Amino acid sequence: MSTSIEELARANVRALTPYLSARRLGGNGDVWLNANEYPLAVPFELSQNTLNRYPECQPKQVIERYARYAGLATDQVLVCRGADEGIELVIRAFCEPGQDAVLFCPPTYGMYAVSAETIGVEVRTVEAREDWQLNLPAIAERLDGVKVVYVCSPNNPTGNLVNPDDLRQLLEMTRGKALVVADEAYIEFCPSASVAGWLKDYPHLVVLRTLSKAFALAGLRCGFTLANAEVITLLMKVIAPYPLSTPVADIAAQALSEQGVALMKQHVSDLVATRDELIDQLRRCDCVEAVFTSNTNYVLARFTATSQAFKTLWEQGIILRDQSRQPGLSGCLRITIGTREECNRVIAALRNLPGTAASREQA
Repeated sequence: MSTSIEELARANVRALTPYLSARRLGGNGDVWLNANEYPLAVPFELSQNTLNRYPECQPKQVIERYARYAGLATDQVLVCRGADEGIELVIRAFCEPGQDAVLFCPPTYGMYAVSAETIGVEVRTVEAREDWQLNLPAIAERLDGVKVVYVCSPNNPTGNLVNPDDLRQLLEMTRGKALVVADEAYIEFCPSASVAGWLKDYPHLVVLRTLSKAFALAGLRCGFTLANAEVITLLMKVIAPYPLSTPVADIAAQALSEQGVALMKQHVSDLVATRDELIDQLRRCDCVEAVFTSNTNYVLARFTATSQAFKTLWEQGIILRDQSRQPGLSGCLRITIGTREECNRVIAALRNLPGTAASREQA
C-alpha cells in the first residue's frame, strides 16, 4: 500500500497553519499598504564582487557597524535573515520540542506561533488587556514550563508601546526561568523606548531588530539579535553556516554607515509627518470609528463597515491588511504609511464609500 507524501510529514507540520504574509495574501494593486514597508526604493548599489567565495558567517563590518549603532559590544550582536530568523533561533536553542513552551500576548505578530509550532514547541497565549498592555497576573499564572516570552514593542499590529515598568516586572518574574525577547522591529520610530540598554541588567533579555522597516530594506532580509555574549554563543550553535549572502552583507554595511543611518533618520522623519497627517484625515472620515495612536510606520483603525471598506479599496488597487480576526481587533484594518499621494488615495476612497456623506453629496 502506497503512503501519501502528506502522511510522511510530521504531524505538527500537517496541522500547521502557515503565516500569511502580505505577498501570500496577494492582491492586484498599485498602492501596497499591507506589509509595513517603506514606500520608496533606497539608493544602494553592490560594491562586492567576490561571489565565487562563501561569505563570512557573521560579516565583521556589519557586526561592528550595528554594534556602534545600537551602543553595544560586538559580542552582543548576531546578524541573521531578518528578525524572523531571530525568533526561530531562540526557540531552537532554548526550547525542547514536546516539553517546553513559548508565551506571547495577542493581538501581536503571528510568527511567534508559527515558529514554535513548526519546531514542535507548545504555544501559550495570554491576551493583552483592553489597552493592549501586558496582563502580568495572568502571565505569572501561565509561566510554568515556559522558556521564552515574546513581547513586541511597538506592537504589531496595534502600534502601541509596552509599558516599560511592566516589561521590567516581566523580566524580574522570569529571571532564571525563561528568556524575554523584546521584538523591536519598529523601534527606529521611537528610539528612546528601546530596551537594548537593559542588557547589562538582565542576562535573559534578548532584543530583535531589523533593516526591513525604517532602513527601507525589506527585500534584503537582514535582521539582528541583540543579547549578552552567553546567549549569542548559544545561538551561534544553531544558526546556518552562511546566513547572509555577500550582496546582503554588502548593502547592510552601507545602510549602517554614518551616511546610511542619517538617510534612515530622514526617512523616519518624513514618514512620521505623513503618518500624523493620515491619522488626522482618517479621524474625519464617516466610516472610521476610531484611529489608534501609533509609534510605528502604520496605523490601526476601526471601521463601521470593515469588509466593505477593505473590499472597495482592494478593487481600486489599494491593498490594506485586515486585522479583524485578531483578539480584540474586530472591525480593524492596518494601514501602512505610504507616500503622501498614496495616503491621499486612501482617504479619497474612504470618503467615497457608499453611505458616507461625500458619496451622498455626489448622488
